[in-house]
Amino acid sequence: MPDADHSRYDFKKKTSWREAPFLLIKGFLMGSADIVPGVSGGTMALIVGIYTRLINAIRSFDLGFVKSLFTFRFREALEEVDWKFMLLLLSGMACAVLFFTKVVPLQVFMFTDPELIYGLFFGLIVGSIVVLARAIDGFDWTHGLSLIAGALVGFWVVNLVPTATPESPIFVLLTGSIAICAMILPGISGSYILLIMRKYDFVLSQIGKLGTAETASGLITLIPFGIGAVFGLALFSRILSWLLDRYEARTLALLIGFLIGSLYVIWPYQDRTYAEIITKEEVIAYDSAEARELRAAPPNKQQPKFQRLGKVVNPDAELVQRKKVELQTVKQKLIKSDPYVPYLTVEGPRTNHFMDGIWGVLVGLVMVVGLDYLRAKE
Repeated sequence: MPDADHSRYDFKKKTSWREAPFLLIKGFLMGSADIVPGVSGGTMALIVGIYTRLINAIRSFDLGFVKSLFTFRFREALEEVDWKFMLLLLSGMACAVLFFTKVVPLQVFMFTDPELIYGLFFGLIVGSIVVLARAIDGFDWTHGLSLIAGALVGFWVVNLVPTATPESPIFVLLTGSIAICAMILPGISGSYILLIMRKYDFVLSQIGKLGTAETASGLITLIPFGIGAVFGLALFSRILSWLLDRYEARTLALLIGFLIGSLYVIWPYQDRTYAEIITKEEVIAYDSAEARELRAAPPNKQQPKFQRLGKVVNPDAELVQRKKVELQTVKQKLIKSDPYVPYLTVEGPRTNHFMDGIWGVLVGLVMVVGLDYLRAKE
C-alpha cells in the first residue's frame, strides 16, 4: 500500500529567490560531500532535507523541456522546470569545489589528517541517521525491513572488489549510467562506483586530455560517458520520484539504510595503502636550481602530490650543463583501506591519531544540530 501520509509533489511549484541563501548553503554542503571519497552529494541532500525536491527537480527536465528548448521557446522551457532551484544548488556546489580545492585544500587534509576529516563526516552521518529515522511517522516492521535491506545493499556495494572491464563505447556509456545513479543515491559515491568498474582513472585521464593536442580523442571517449549519464539520470530520477511519491516513508527508510551500510567505508580509523602514480613528466636541465634542490632533499611524501627526479635522459653527455633529467609529478592514490578499532587490534592498542578521530566525530555530531535547523529552511 502507498504511504498515506505523503502529498504529491507539485511540479509547478517554483523556487523563490528568498530561498537563495539557504539553497546556496545546501548546495555548498553537497559539493563539500562530493569531494570526500565514500560520501556523496545525495547523502547531504537527504541530510539537509531537499532530497525529494532534488529528485523531482531533476525529473522535471523531461522531453517537453527538450522540445521547447530545441524549438527556441525558451520561456516555455523555463516554465517546465524548477531552474532556480537547480541553478542555486549547482552554484553552491561549484563554490564548494573551488573553495575546497583552491582555498582550503580538503583533499590534502584527507591525506595528512584522515582521522579528523573522516571522523567529522562519520559523526555527521551517524547523527543525521538518528534525526532522519525519528522523522519517519508511524515506523513499523515494513520500514524496518526497508532500512535493513538498504543497509545490506549499501554495505555490499562499498565492499565490492574492483574488476577488469572493457573500454568499448558501449561499456563506457553503461558506466556513465551507473555512476550517475550512484551519485544521487545517499551513501553510495559515484566516484567509488567508477573505481569498482575500473574507470575512475580512465575517465579522469580523458578529461585531462581536454585543452591539449589530444582533445578530440578525449571527447570521443567522454561523449558516450556523458550520454550514458544523461539517460541514467533521466531514468533513475523518474524511478526514485515514483517511489518517493507512492511510498515516501519506506523509500526514505531504504535510503537511510544506504547511509548505515556506507559507514564502513568512512570509519576514521583505517590502514590506508597508497600507490604512487606519475601524473606528469617533463625534462629539465640536470644543473637547474629545481633539480639541485630535489637532489639535496628527499621528496616530501607526507603530501598527496609531490615532485621527484627520474632518470637522466642523456647520461653520456660530457658536460653537466648539457645533461637533462626527468622531473616527475607524483600523486599518491588510495588503493586500499582496512578499518580497525584502535584498542581492539591483534597487534595491541593503536592510539596514533586516536583523538583526531574522536574530535572529528564530536564536531560532526555538533554540526547535525545546525543541519537540522537548515532542514527546516525552505
